[in-house]
Amino acid sequence: MTGSDGPHREPGSDVRAPGSASERAREEEERAVEQALALVGGSGRSDRSGGSGEPAGRSRDSRGHRGPRDEDPNAGRSSDTHADRSRAPHAHRSSDSHPHDGRDNDRRDGRATPVTAPAPGSEQPPLPERALPGDPAKTSPPPPSWDRARAVAARAGRCRPPATIRLALDRALGHVLAEALGALTDLPSFDTSAMDGWAVAGPGPWAFEAGAGLLAGRGPAAALPDGTAVRIATGARVPSETTAVIRSEHAHVDEARGLLHARRSVVTGQDIRPRGQECRSGEQLVPAGTVVTPAVLGLAAAAGYDALPVVPRPRVDILVLGDELLNAGLPHDGLIRDALGPMLGPWLRALGAEVSGARRFGDDAEALRDALTSSDADLIVTTGGTAAGPVDHVHPVLDALGAELLVDGVAVRPGHPMLLARLSADGPYLVGLPGNPLAAVSGLLTLAEPLLAGIAGRPAQDPYRALVHAEVHGHPHDTRLVPVVHRPGRAGGRDHVAPLRYNGPAMLRGIAAADGLAVVPPGGVRSGTEVEILDLPWAPATPWTEGCFT
Repeated sequence: MTGSDGPHREPGSDVRAPGSASERAREEEERAVEQALALVGGSGRSDRSGGSGEPAGRSRDSRGHRGPRDEDPNAGRSSDTHADRSRAPHAHRSSDSHPHDGRDNDRRDGRATPVTAPAPGSEQPPLPERALPGDPAKTSPPPPSWDRARAVAARAGRCRPPATIRLALDRALGHVLAEALGALTDLPSFDTSAMDGWAVAGPGPWAFEAGAGLLAGRGPAAALPDGTAVRIATGARVPSETTAVIRSEHAHVDEARGLLHARRSVVTGQDIRPRGQECRSGEQLVPAGTVVTPAVLGLAAAAGYDALPVVPRPRVDILVLGDELLNAGLPHDGLIRDALGPMLGPWLRALGAEVSGARRFGDDAEALRDALTSSDADLIVTTGGTAAGPVDHVHPVLDALGAELLVDGVAVRPGHPMLLARLSADGPYLVGLPGNPLAAVSGLLTLAEPLLAGIAGRPAQDPYRALVHAEVHGHPHDTRLVPVVHRPGRAGGRDHVAPLRYNGPAMLRGIAAADGLAVVPPGGVRSGTEVEILDLPWAPATPWTEGCFT
């Protein structure tokens, strides 16, 4: 089998004389094919189904084109389509953007990789027909699967070791611990009383002396003689030789005889917190990667910390693109309100980022380029302009800057034309979100969330699954993200999630009522099926109702 250079001649077959017209024509044809392949980055196998991230069942014709992408009328009714990327030249693509097992030649250095001719008699799959640059028929590789795109984003965030800073306790809330938190002392650091009552030594009844007794915050008291008792407050240091602490409500005081009696049996060590009960000095209290919560702050203070080693919050710039967007008032004359500018900042802060105010641009390629090159953020998030329309400038600007595309489109609905790029080796990442609001949410959860977690040093969260109580239609080939709300089980049944209506790419009504997104595989799921759930960062701890949103 051969490529486009004519039939293969077996050894020993008739070979025309060198220099003949047919031989020269054949050689010229071979050179033309090699030149065309070199211009588009080398040969590639036509069958990329192995490890390409392409969902099973997606068909292609013999030229490497994907088959029809029309959705099932019941499969989400998404209007979110994948644009044909016929731009030239493309931004440099990383091997992480779509796996080809090394079978496609990269052009990261701008030079084409030479095409190696097959050995005589060897089998070679037919080469896909590739158009020359600028030909609108030129096709892009299939987008990675949803879970692979998330893995690429998470790995990109972890590519550099997180920086470490020390912050005072009152400034560390919400940051991620860069180092494990070890105990600086025993907790408690001395034997203390767990209750207000009486410290006693030996068997009772016990003689006592009137007075305030032992209070918290005082130095060590003298040893307690056998057969005696002394009043003690919660948190006070227990005298040596103390047998137990008797709670005030369990004690009977005989004032006339100066004796204390126990109303219940006394067990040695009762209501005494021994030294080191909670931890010993040097013991790990909290692992690295833990988010500093109010409880972690309290534990750190108890263990003797004044400041904590944390990872700086990732810094994010938001660039809202589009001439059609209004900042205030009602939509009119073809203009619409910007829903993403007000939403993205709080959402990204909830993911642990430090976010600058959203900056709004028209469909201006030069302004976008200036904003990208002047940013000192760790991540730039853009909205809109990721497709191939006449004013979609994100790809051309990335091309001009020599950015590396790590993910260019994802097999997910909504949000198919999202992208992840690295502007330079030391420069920021860019997550390009589609302009439709729910599609942008899909991009946030697919690419921005795992990327930010990696930059911030957070460990990957274990996914969890839940039953879905309804049939959920799926896309024929792509993953779907569907807003859901958690429901408690009835009559001993299991908790479950219910899908919400208003889940089109341009709709926010469903996600506004949701506490998570169900990850629906291609083809959909039946009622009673377990699906993976992506929690929203503000999801309530208990199920709640969505009112009129169903």
